[in-house]
Amino acid sequence: MSWSSSESTASNQIINKQASLPPVVINTRPIERAAPLTNHLQAAGFSVVDIPILTLEMRPTTEQDMALMRQWFAGDYQALVIVSPTAAASGLAVWQALEHERQAQLVEGANSTQQDASFKGLKAPSHLIAVGEATAAVLNDAKLDAANYQVLQPLIANNEGMLAMPEIDSLQAGDRLLVWRGLGGRRLLVNTLQARGVHIDSIAWYERKMPNDAMAQYKEWQSQYLSQQSEQPKPIVIVSSGTAFEHWQAIVTEVAAQKANAEKSNRAPLQLNDFAYVVLGERLANMVAGQDLSYWRVEDLAPETIFAAIHTPLVGCS
Repeated sequence: MSWSSSESTASNQIINKQASLPPVVINTRPIERAAPLTNHLQAAGFSVVDIPILTLEMRPTTEQDMALMRQWFAGDYQALVIVSPTAAASGLAVWQALEHERQAQLVEGANSTQQDASFKGLKAPSHLIAVGEATAAVLNDAKLDAANYQVLQPLIANNEGMLAMPEIDSLQAGDRLLVWRGLGGRRLLVNTLQARGVHIDSIAWYERKMPNDAMAQYKEWQSQYLSQQSEQPKPIVIVSSGTAFEHWQAIVTEVAAQKANAEKSNRAPLQLNDFAYVVLGERLANMVAGQDLSYWRVEDLAPETIFAAIHTPLVGCS
């Protein structure tokens, strides 16, 4: 078959137009944490769709949680690790209540005529280690007395980064560490330190669940995506945890099985391997690689890190 020059020019224009289309980025972060990344990628020219597949549900504070907080408040732990802004806000509320209680007791013990205890700020009884800028910001915005301990951050905002910190690396058998976190999550830090004989307690202030409308949001987006006639770059999905990936897998698999969009488009429903993934850390990268999916691995969720990653070659199938 021979092509005329006009046919060739038209074909090249179509190819160039397709190549210039910005890839769709699906941000699956919880809604309260998605905005900075979404705004950054949109400013860089990406088409971003927010489909939160995790929602954070607060858990009731138990008597055991309060007992651990009182032990930490009394100085029984060498360090406190705070893994998220939500954990920081929840823990701070209890910490402030304990400090108010302590200062009220001091006033009462001094037989003062003062009606209310004057809140003079929070004095940390141990090292404070915040995983990430957003978590550190929550703590730094509080009324902290930095005379003894300041808010510290690992160079890389993950378990490996924390293990490299002198304050964590120096922990020995018999030392105690408290963690403020959400239910579940990675165990590398805990397992590594427990193997050294470090005693670790944790308070799970919240748990991650799938939002009720996550599947409906995905169906709506997929319907629009499949209805477009021109070929598009492979959509990019940002996944920040094993729980998030399990939720994403369940949604995509269920919608594909239902063939929800089959009647509206000549194209088949999307499968897991129709996406490229940005994944956080080694454990999640192994989960994705185990299903022969293409991905970029990042070590933190800073917008700049993710933006840089998706401009590098993919790992795995393409």
